[in-house]
Parts: sequence; structure tokens; C-alpha cells
Amino acid sequence: MKVVELYILRRTLGIFTATLFWVLAIVWTTQILTRINVVTGNGQSAATFFEIAWLVLPAVIPVVIPFAVGIAVAQTLTTMNTDSELIVISAAGSPRMTVMRPILLLAVGACIISFTVNNFIEPYSRERLRVLVSEARAELITTVIQEGTFQEIEDGLHMQIGERLPDGRFGGIFVSDRREEGTELLYYAKSGATLELNGEHLLVMQDGVVHRKTGDGVSVVQYTSYALDLSQFAASGAGPTLLPKDRTLGYLMNPDRDDPIFKKSPQGFRAELHKRFTEWLYPLVFALIALAVAGDSRSFREARIHPLLTTMTIALVFRWAGFFAADKVWNVPAFTPMVYGVPIVACAVAIFFIATNRVMELPMSIVERATTLWNRLQQRIVALKIRLSGFRRTAPGGSA
Repeated sequence: MKVVELYILRRTLGIFTATLFWVLAIVWTTQILTRINVVTGNGQSAATFFEIAWLVLPAVIPVVIPFAVGIAVAQTLTTMNTDSELIVISAAGSPRMTVMRPILLLAVGACIISFTVNNFIEPYSRERLRVLVSEARAELITTVIQEGTFQEIEDGLHMQIGERLPDGRFGGIFVSDRREEGTELLYYAKSGATLELNGEHLLVMQDGVVHRKTGDGVSVVQYTSYALDLSQFAASGAGPTLLPKDRTLGYLMNPDRDDPIFKKSPQGFRAELHKRFTEWLYPLVFALIALAVAGDSRSFREARIHPLLTTMTIALVFRWAGFFAADKVWNVPAFTPMVYGVPIVACAVAIFFIATNRVMELPMSIVERATTLWNRLQQRIVALKIRLSGFRRTAPGGSA
């Protein structure tokens, strides 16, 4: 590889790494916050939270990589054009492949990483994540039975334990059950205890009453002993339910015909397989679009939208089309060609612009409208500053 190519690769790789880190950190944080209730709501330890956080990471990486590639390529080429480096490279007689080769090398590497993570790492992390959530659900039986707690076991079912007695039993038990529409059950008990019988977890309440409220009225039943089955709120012994996106590539290609999820929605497995075969292409799509937009040497004084904004706008259109096709194919198999067609067409269009030495740009009408809106926004900001300045001078206690 030539010195110039190494220079371009090093600059692009540096921006790609920095962009990937910060964008990944933001997206990763939002994904973790959506799952923090697994820890706070079920009494899990900090170790479980950090394990869940790491297991979420592989699902985020394939989504972020294409955007990091597009930003890195567009920003590198734009900076080189502004510094007249692209003009010097062209004037020296270097072919366009001198600029394109390191960019394509980075894009191919990103595609390989995306394919590996999406098909060989993410399925195992998703499976382990579901196991952790399932175990947290099962441990809720023991964590919820704590002194002085009032916690929601599931929608419509709440439980509170007043105190823990010296003999290990519980005192002051209250259970509210509103899961059945139109019926409300309130359980009160002076004491109770948990036990396991034939693999089922039970809460045995003693010396209490049950208030049953329906549309016909309220009935009160007093009891000396009542057992509430808690096993129905825990994960079954068969393990967590694995969806198509949690399965490995080999399983998607040859699924178990007795899999209840497969029986219910076989098209979902085929849709996920098509998605796995195309998701890894998008880093190359973003890189080619960036080359088509910012790969030429042009005067930076020429009026046009910033190449980075143009690159991301065009790339997002194709990426959204890919998301749309992948979502639709779950229910409509006719959208399957579109799943493959979007990245292929995007690559073909970008290659056409590159091969014919044309610049891929947004339509001039959009450019003019964006410029007009930006000028109006600047004028309003200036006018607002003037008004605020005048308000401060005329306000009581001001300098005027």
C-alpha cells in the first residue's frame, strides 16, 4: 500500500474509531436504561446489571457501524478537499483508486465485523440475556418476600409483607389481585410462610380474610389457611422463550419443526434469515455513498450543502428503506426482494456516480430551501439578540 493510501486509511480509521465509540456509547446507554428495571424491580445485584449491559452491546454494534463508516469517510474526504490535498493527489497523476482503495478496505473490514457480530456473537448474547431475565423473574418469588416491601409482581398483582417473624414466617401479609377484568381480590393474613411443594412455590397464608369485589357487590370470606401459587409468576423450567432474532444462523437455516415459535410464525424465521444476509452490506453502502458525494476535488467556496450532511441524508433514505423492507417481510413475503434490492441498488447508484465522475448531491431545490431556511433562522436569532439587548437596557435597574 502506498504512503498516500496509508495516510488516508489512518485518518479515516481514526475518525471511524472515535465516531463509533461515542455513537455506540450514546445508543448503548439508552438501551441499558430500558432494561434497568430488571435489576431495580427484581432485586438483582450490580453484577447482574453489568452483565446485562455487556450482553446488550453486540445488538447495538451492527446498527452503529454503518453510520460510523459514513461519517468517517465523508469527514475525511471533506477535510482533505478543504486542505487541497485531493487536488494535489489528482495533480500528481494518481488514479482515483489511490483515494478509494483505503476507503473500500475500511468498509470491507467493517462489513466483516458487522457480519461476525450479527450472526455469531449477538445470538448467544441475546440468549444469555433472556436467561438472565428469566432467572430474575424466577428469583422474584424470594426477593419480593421481604420485610416492609410493597412491590408489583406483575400487572395487576401487588404484595406487601409487614414483618419477618423470628421463626422465619411473615406477619401482616397483604395481596391485591386485579388481573381479572371486573374482579378485585384483596387478601389479608396475620401470618404466613413460603414453601416448595412438588416443584411449585406457594405462599401459605394463615388466619385472614379475602375480599372479593365484582359488579354484583362485595363478598368477604374468612379463612384459617390459604395457599397462593407463586410458580405461575416465575419462568417455567423449560427455559426462556427464544425468538427468531435470538437464534443462530445455523438454526435459522434449519429450524426445529417442533419449535412452538416456528409453528406459530415460520415466516418470521425466514425474514430474520434474509435480514442476516443483508445487514452486513450497509457499511459498504455508506462508504460508497460518501465516496460519490465527497470523493472528488472541488472548490470549498462553491455553494452546496456540507458533504457530511448530504452523505448522511442520502444514506439514511436507503437505510430507512432497508428497515422498512425488513419489517414488512415478517408479514408479507412479497417484500423479500426489497430486502436484498435496497443495499444492491444503493451500491449500484453510488458506483454509477463514481464511475462517471459525477457528484451525488441533493436536488438544488432542497439546497435552496435549506439555505433560505438557514438564512431566515440566522436573521431571527440576530433580531432576538437585539430585542433582548434592548430589554436589558430599559429594564428597571438597567444601565439606561
